[in-house]
Amino acid sequence: MRRQLLFIQGGGAGAHACDRLLVDSLARALGPDREIRYPLMPNEDEPDVDAWKAEIARELAALEDCAILLGHSLGGMILVDALAGLPPPRPLGALFLLAAPFAGEGGWQLDDFETPADLGANLPPGLPVHIFHGEEDEVAPPAHAGLYARLLPQARLHLLPGRDHQLGNDLGEVAEVVRGIWG
Repeated sequence: MRRQLLFIQGGGAGAHACDRLLVDSLARALGPDREIRYPLMPNEDEPDVDAWKAEIARELAALEDCAILLGHSLGGMILVDALAGLPPPRPLGALFLLAAPFAGEGGWQLDDFETPADLGANLPPGLPVHIFHGEEDEVAPPAHAGLYARLLPQARLHLLPGRDHQLGNDLGEVAEVVRGIWG
């Protein structure tokens, strides 16, 4: 059986190309029995939350049951918000937030976006959540991972020593958890 993953990139100029290193790392670590969907998100230079959510909804509709979702940086922030606001069309395997910034008190202050306080209650029931964050992340400080963990009591927090915002372009630890979910 071919396993599906959906990887949502971070935002900013060249983010899709940069995050390709993360996707390639994950693909190498997981081996051939998987399909990683890696769409180019609209206007990555100046991301529009609604446009990204619409693209995420299209991608979710194309997935099979028990797909695993991963979002890096801004992609993780928007992905988890999209899931909380839009029930997925089919059961999901897990959600991974990778170096995701938190928008709101204690995190980034954005004019047009704030992470909802009831985030965890609005995710699909029983959805496993894993938060991976580099302890040396200077873009989205490691404290952001703790802010998500507080709102997502079902989440497992994985802090990676010596890793930056790009997690050292090594998703080996993420792949280990994914293999555990796949059994």
